[in-house]
Amino acid sequence: MPDTFRRYLREKGSFTDAQVDVIESLARARMVKRKQFILRAGEVCHYHTFISNGCMKLYRLGETGEEHIIKFAIEDWWISDRQSLLSGEPSDSYIVALEDTDVLQWTNAEFERLFKEVPEFDALFKRLISKALDASQDRVFGNISYTAEEKYRAFLEKYPGLMGRVPLHMIAAYLGVTRETLTRLRGRRPA
Repeated sequence: MPDTFRRYLREKGSFTDAQVDVIESLARARMVKRKQFILRAGEVCHYHTFISNGCMKLYRLGETGEEHIIKFAIEDWWISDRQSLLSGEPSDSYIVALEDTDVLQWTNAEFERLFKEVPEFDALFKRLISKALDASQDRVFGNISYTAEEKYRAFLEKYPGLMGRVPLHMIAAYLGVTRETLTRLRGRRPA
């Protein structure tokens, strides 16, 4: 298991070495190449994925094929289509690596086992899900009430340092603005 995940666990909870060993024993380490998908629409999502190093995006396609980016995930973040993962139904989403990305993956059954065997892991995930729900509500509120500039500022706060790693058209798709609008906003503020 990469040291980054061990550090992550130590920062997020009070895990014993034995608990970390149990979590490690069920993890699948994998390197996902840039532009490689770990999920496509129509497939069932099978894994909870932790990003040790790199960057991925979760998105859906609109009726005319335009990308609607739901989430970027960078180091120490989790990514999956939880709806598909938990229901076993095909996903409407895509998850793709934007850089060569090192990940750790667990099936939902393995997570359920970890929740029983490592109560601290269960508590950690409940906190993460709660934070994700709060962030989702904040994102919805921002999308319906923020100006383009306010959305851009919120993006910079949420994803510091991502501006140089992700193409502008993807950031514009995440914000729901045109690339031209994003370029204009960037010209007003330092990125």
